[in-house]
Amino acid sequence: MKVLSYNIHKGIGGGDRLYRIDRIVKVIEEHKPDIICLQEVDRNVKRSRFHDQPLLLAEQLKAHDHCYQLNVHLKQGGYGNLILSRWPMQVKHHISLRLNSKKPRGAQLCVIDTPHGKLHLVNWHLGLSGGERQWQASHLLAHSLFKENESLPTLVIGDTNDWRNVLQRDVFARHGFEHFSAPPAHYRSFPAYFPMGSLDKAFGRGLKAEKSHVCKGGLARWASDHLPLLLEFHLLHHAPGHAAGHSPHQHGTHGKHVG
Repeated sequence: MKVLSYNIHKGIGGGDRLYRIDRIVKVIEEHKPDIICLQEVDRNVKRSRFHDQPLLLAEQLKAHDHCYQLNVHLKQGGYGNLILSRWPMQVKHHISLRLNSKKPRGAQLCVIDTPHGKLHLVNWHLGLSGGERQWQASHLLAHSLFKENESLPTLVIGDTNDWRNVLQRDVFARHGFEHFSAPPAHYRSFPAYFPMGSLDKAFGRGLKAEKSHVCKGGLARWASDHLPLLLEFHLLHHAPGHAAGHSPHQHGTHGKHVG
């Protein structure tokens, strides 16, 4: 299976500052992912021609299922996270990762019914300060909605803003996660036109990574201010260290928004 994570910067190029959502579509299509995790996706905002980007991207990329989390509200519209999937999502949760009065941030949690088994997926976008990110990661992993499906193979992916590359050491390692986007020098994704920071990261448990890389060159250098991260993997039976099975509450639960 392939999952692609991409901060699309509302479809605005990091170098030329032009809004061209078609470039984003072409970059994604080139890699043929099964699951797409996007951050900074606009809906009904002037700078992006009032496009409903979640619907537009779902249609153009021929997603079987999708879910959108609006995190930042503007005078008109706003932006947030989007998951697009080739396969149906059985569970869809949205969790707020906002700390005090800082900029709103969020995580999407879903269970995707893949042909190879169920995948517990988190798509998120973290804050700009180290303390904020530490709290956000710990808050996610301790959240009741995360724990509902933690026995499943789990992937946490997205724009972490983790310039110092400490989230694996300080949070994820003690919960049995592997870091699939290390070492940082091989996964520089920001800024796209001259990447220096490894901000877009993937952490997994109950998964076997086969290949992972930052997608460089071509349109990707201009379509956004980030480069996409592509991960190929397969599922193991269950996440290590957790009992098999599912919460009795997980089936038929859609679109919860929880702090």
